[in-house]
Amino acid sequence: MHEARMIPKSSSMSSSERRMPFTVVKFAEATKLSLISIDSHGDIEFVNPSACALFGYTKGEMIGKPITIIIPERMRGAHMAGLQKVSAGQKPNLGGRPVEVSAVRKDGTEFPIEITLSTWRGKRGFCAGAVITDISERREKEGRLLRLASQDTLTGLLNRHRFSALLADTLAAGNAAAIMLLDLDGFKEVNDTHGHLVGDCLLQAVGVRLPYTLRPDAHIARVGGDEFAVLLQDVSDPRAVYAQADAILQAFAKPFELGGHVLELGTSIGFALSPAHGVEAEELIASADYALYRAKAAGGHSIRMYDATMRSETSARRELRDELLAGMRQGELELFYQPQVRLSDGKIIGLEALIRWHHPTRGLLTPGAFLPALDQSALALDIGWWTLDEAAKRASELQASGYKIKIGVNLFPGQLRGPNLIHKVANALQRHSLAPEGLELEVTETIALADDDRSLEAMTALRELGVGIAFDDFGTGYASLSSLQRYPLTTLKIDRGFIQQIRSRPNDAAITRALIGLSRDMGLNTVAEGIETREQEEALLALGCPYGQGYLFGRPMPFSAAVGVIEQNAASTPPKADCI
Repeated sequence: MHEARMIPKSSSMSSSERRMPFTVVKFAEATKLSLISIDSHGDIEFVNPSACALFGYTKGEMIGKPITIIIPERMRGAHMAGLQKVSAGQKPNLGGRPVEVSAVRKDGTEFPIEITLSTWRGKRGFCAGAVITDISERREKEGRLLRLASQDTLTGLLNRHRFSALLADTLAAGNAAAIMLLDLDGFKEVNDTHGHLVGDCLLQAVGVRLPYTLRPDAHIARVGGDEFAVLLQDVSDPRAVYAQADAILQAFAKPFELGGHVLELGTSIGFALSPAHGVEAEELIASADYALYRAKAAGGHSIRMYDATMRSETSARRELRDELLAGMRQGELELFYQPQVRLSDGKIIGLEALIRWHHPTRGLLTPGAFLPALDQSALALDIGWWTLDEAAKRASELQASGYKIKIGVNLFPGQLRGPNLIHKVANALQRHSLAPEGLELEVTETIALADDDRSLEAMTALRELGVGIAFDDFGTGYASLSSLQRYPLTTLKIDRGFIQQIRSRPNDAAITRALIGLSRDMGLNTVAEGIETREQEEALLALGCPYGQGYLFGRPMPFSAAVGVIEQNAASTPPKADCI
């Protein structure tokens, strides 16, 4: 047939091409697939234009040349040995299926190809042909996917998965290792104040600064929102790890300057070493996490190394939190109420709500027995919101009964700093039809001043709702007297520590007198806490203190008992204008 006739002899054609049918040659010239064939000696017999373009040669430069011109030098021996075996009659291992290998261009650059090899025997003996595809773009895409799978997309550091795998490989090889876990101190405040865009930029800046503070072979990962991890391989000396951790602390002493903002940021660091603190990845990470918790509990900006006591303490704390969560769901929590009275006549003018836990085996527990376990726990917020709602409900019941008695509720740190505090308080007032003056929120000065600007914003919004704000335990923290003017307070509560020996310690009496006078002049209500004896009550009356709270007037009690005390008190106290 016409289509099967041989191509006329041409000086530009190889002998292999002249033996091909016309249609085959035309296909080979038109296709984008790179086609090459070789003879039994490994010399190129045929190459199409696509293959010439792929490898950077002209046809004349390739025909008759050994196939090794497109094979990287380090791989030529293996290729030629395999070719000789196939030429001698051995079945090729790679025949008919695509294989990814490296190739080399005329200019010496290597690149990845996918090659499908076929062999046959013709009139001139052994021959081999290959269909070749450049897979550089595919490899690049796969590389990007691999990087996405192993890198944190925001900072470019390792991600949690890759860090854990690298640690596991290190430990599986029997090598020593140390890991550090870092938690950024003050990052949440930056995020809340300046927004997530600035927060993300700050995390990127941390990702840039960290590598410069550590040894070159350190592996650094971002493993959480503002949590980072460092792996130091072949390190077992705690002094070496501490030196690296201290270098990080020193680096964070310098502020971060971003877009016109000067941002102060610290870090807490916990570290653990293998094999002393764990021989498996999860165990070692958990040990470092225990140490990090201890560093944060110490106030931040500190370094702690894991020791065995941390695990037992933390486990006990977590078990207690689990019990507390179950107890809250099962109704084991209850608010008790302690009276606040007007010292001049003993009239009850307020109640402070204090949480109690009816533990199924340990009996009635006071806050000191379980609230420390809530430190840095989301459960603290759940309990805090429950306390707020329960106190608002009871205050509403008192108002409905005609009593002008406010109920004070202590806020957890997370509540004061949370963005939904105002919403939660407003909802509680509306849900229970409570007039705002029936609720007073108590904040310790230490909590308030830990986040000064945000605390001021939250308190101002609360006062606009009409809710009272009390500074609790005043005088025990580091507040300056100017903070009384800065915050929109309604009540100042003098700490019990100044009251216990007010009759025998002139300094305590002098401080209490000054606080009472300052509070009065600023229009604040003053409540002295911890009054247990008549002598203390008389001393406070002599100093001009208007209100008091303590065992002398009643211990914390269930609401039903508190209502009974209020009723008796109202019947026995002559009418007088209330001022709190």
